[in-house]
Amino acid sequence: MLVLKDFSCGYDQVRAVQDLNIHIQKGEVFALLGPNGAGKTSTILAIMGHVTTHRGQILVEGRDITQMSAVSRVGCGLALVPEGRRLFSDLNVEDNLTVGGYAFSKKQEKLQREEVYSLFPLLFERRRQLAYSLSGGEQQMLSIGRALMARPKLLLVDELSLGLMPKMVDLCFEVLTTMRDRGITILLVEQDTNRALELADNVCVLASGVTVYKGAAAEVRENETIFEKYLGIGD
Repeated sequence: MLVLKDFSCGYDQVRAVQDLNIHIQKGEVFALLGPNGAGKTSTILAIMGHVTTHRGQILVEGRDITQMSAVSRVGCGLALVPEGRRLFSDLNVEDNLTVGGYAFSKKQEKLQREEVYSLFPLLFERRRQLAYSLSGGEQQMLSIGRALMARPKLLLVDELSLGLMPKMVDLCFEVLTTMRDRGITILLVEQDTNRALELADNVCVLASGVTVYKGAAAEVRENETIFEKYLGIGD
């Protein structure tokens, strides 16, 4: 589904990530982990076309999208749930969802919106409410819902649990599990390492923009050096 080949990205002349190579299979959940400043968010934004790729290739289903615009990448089946939600705060819930489904006909958009409401019934109840007035958890639901309006094949999720109450974290991860079960491929950046490892099939750990571990999520805890040094948690 997604291949990063000899991939480097960054801002102006600053390289945030260097020589990253990952291969994510269709239907897989792949976690990109590491300490703050490791280059995780830069990688996700570069895949979406919002950060410059300095070197290498981004392939989606075998198609090279490295030079494509961000809008064109959405057309290739990519959608982003960004860190900080980045909603249109002065639009209501339904209008935010409509923005996410802009590429589809009114009929398709309506069907997809109904699907989002089935996943998040609370959004249906709040559909006329302005986004800025929602709670943090409700805003995260809306951010996920807006991404799902694009009917993605590959969902990129950046810091899902950040600032949320545990109940809301549980709900959002349940939705990701549902998306995985429906065959959507997920690239996950997550500060809650334990939750990420529970959901992910495979993992890449970055530190200062360089890959320090790559392998099965189930095997990460067996590597004490990587786990304790770079993931910041212990048993």
